[in-house]
Amino acid sequence: MRVFVKILVRKIFLVLLLTVFSCSKNEIVRNPNFSTVKFNIAVNLNLPSNDNLRFTGGSTRLAQGGINGILLFNLNGTYFAWEASCPNHPIRSCSRLDIKGVLAECGCEGYQYSLAIGQLLNPEESTKNPYPMLPYRVNQSGNTLYISN
Repeated sequence: MRVFVKILVRKIFLVLLLTVFSCSKNEIVRNPNFSTVKFNIAVNLNLPSNDNLRFTGGSTRLAQGGINGILLFNLNGTYFAWEASCPNHPIRSCSRLDIKGVLAECGCEGYQYSLAIGQLLNPEESTKNPYPMLPYRVNQSGNTLYISN
C-alpha cells in the first residue's frame, strides 16, 4: 500500500511541476488599431451574389459587419472571414482592404495579406512585429454561413 501511495504522490508532484512550468507569461497583444465591434450576420451561399464563394479560392466582400466590412474566402470548403481593414495602421479612408485574387491589399501602403492565412506578405524592412488580419468566427449550417465576433 505504501508503494502505491508513494507512486501516487510522485505522479501528483510531477503533474503540478509540469503545470507550473508549462504556464507562460506571454500575453495576447490586442491590435491597438482596431476597436471591438459586435455583430452576427448570416450569408446565404445559394444567392447569386455569393456564387464566387462556392468554389475553392473564391472570395467576396461584405459591406455589413466588422469595422470596414468583411472579406470572405473559401479554401477547399473551409470558409475564412477577415476584417476588411488594414491591421497595421490606424483606420483611415485608405485602410479598406480590397480583394486581389487570393490576396487582400491595403490602399494606403500597398500591404498584401493572404486570404488563406491572414499574414502580411510584403512588410517593409522597418516593420517590426506586423499584425495579421483580424479573423472572425465562421460557422456553417447547410448553405448558410454565420459570421460573428
